[in-house]
Amino acid sequence: MANLKLENIIHSQKTNEILEHTKKGLGFVPNMYVNMGGNTALLDAYTYSYNSFRANSGFTPAEQEVVFLSVAYENNCEYCMAAHSFVGDMMTKVPVEVTNAIRDGKEIPEVKMAALSKLTRLLTVNRGIVSQEDIEEFLSAGYTESHVLGIIAGIAIKTMSNYSNHNTTPEVDTAFAGRIWKK
Repeated sequence: MANLKLENIIHSQKTNEILEHTKKGLGFVPNMYVNMGGNTALLDAYTYSYNSFRANSGFTPAEQEVVFLSVAYENNCEYCMAAHSFVGDMMTKVPVEVTNAIRDGKEIPEVKMAALSKLTRLLTVNRGIVSQEDIEEFLSAGYTESHVLGIIAGIAIKTMSNYSNHNTTPEVDTAFAGRIWKK
């Protein structure tokens, strides 16, 4: 795996503004954000899209975490699995058995969350190509066609961070250390 050396990167004014805003909101700046800030376009696109997904995807906060965890699992992103497991446990109240099932690649015990994770994983692995049967199965769990598009937005967001993390290898922040993960 590649490992970019970012010691000589100078953050732009826009990146510094994003990092400062993040610190005000979270109380700290995640290492992933610092690394993504090596390119302002990447960090800006990620934070804008992330915030839009949170506000506009049509998913509950718990469902949003299921999308993010399912993408991170398929993309084998250790940092995002730790971070979103923490967020799921502490902030969005994803049942721990759901989070752990995704982390372990096992069946999710709740039907609607299982359908959401399954379609997210299929779309991620198959680069957006799934069968009509896969879509119908998802819709029959109580979701809408708009939710399919919301999953695509979630995949795009997590793919940005997953790929960045694969190449910049941020250290898992202390806040997320209790949920470190390896596939």
